[in-house]
Amino acid sequence: MNKISIRFFNDKEVRAVWDDENNKWWFSVLDIIGILHDEDDYNKNRNYWKYLKAKLKKENNEVVSVTTQLKLTAPDGKKRLSDALDSDGVIQLAKQFPGNKAMKFLDWFTYSDNTIDGQSKKKAYTLFESNLINDISVGTAKGLQQIHAYLFGGLYDFAGQIRQKNISKGGFQFAVAHFLGNTLRIIENMPETTFDEIADKYVEMNIAHPFMEGNGRSTRIWLDLMLKKNLKRCVDWSKINKKDYLSAMQKSGSNAAKIKELLRNALTDKIADREMFMKGIDYSYYYEEEE
Repeated sequence: MNKISIRFFNDKEVRAVWDDENNKWWFSVLDIIGILHDEDDYNKNRNYWKYLKAKLKKENNEVVSVTTQLKLTAPDGKKRLSDALDSDGVIQLAKQFPGNKAMKFLDWFTYSDNTIDGQSKKKAYTLFESNLINDISVGTAKGLQQIHAYLFGGLYDFAGQIRQKNISKGGFQFAVAHFLGNTLRIIENMPETTFDEIADKYVEMNIAHPFMEGNGRSTRIWLDLMLKKNLKRCVDWSKINKKDYLSAMQKSGSNAAKIKELLRNALTDKIADREMFMKGIDYSYYYEEEE
């Protein structure tokens, strides 16, 4: 059980371990307690779970009986045995916490989040399962439009469509809409045979920002497809800190050295690994969440 996934709920981690024998994920009880009890302190969450577990045991609640212990990395970096629940157990635990927070958590956990991001994220997960990802035109503007249309189809009326308006973010003006078609053709013709060439192409596409919304989420998948095709590598996004990534991307227009360093250090050869793709989607959408 060495496959690890980290998902995020309101900027908080939920650690999970994959069980090959039973084909399911086990989730950290303490992480979930922290979210539902709205507490960041590890020791306080451990004490609260000890109290709650004793209470549930007296009530003969099945949540306690389905809890198992697995080795998870603790806040101090050491691996320790920690209580874990499977998906059904997590849902039962969340029901012990009445209120909007528990409902929002359950919506997120069961992928029933009806926000645009929630629906789009579900679509992103299915990219790995579908054959469509194999039909995407790699390294082209058309390919990026295909990805965007898949992620946001039915959610934005401009899904897959190149923007016709000028946009900016944080004072930075993205490529002028009037010349965007020509800009995309130039980017499309950039070489992509080495890591540096692929990273440069990725940076230029980010500067172009061809869509009104959803650029980052689409372009990170676009980047991974180029890396997979040409280098037999992809990015393990879990190795790239959110703040470091956002800072590096902001500076990439004038100096791409930092984003190249972050990407290079996070490369992996697990290009066909389902967990790697799913974890990458989790991180990609996490980067877009407002602080």
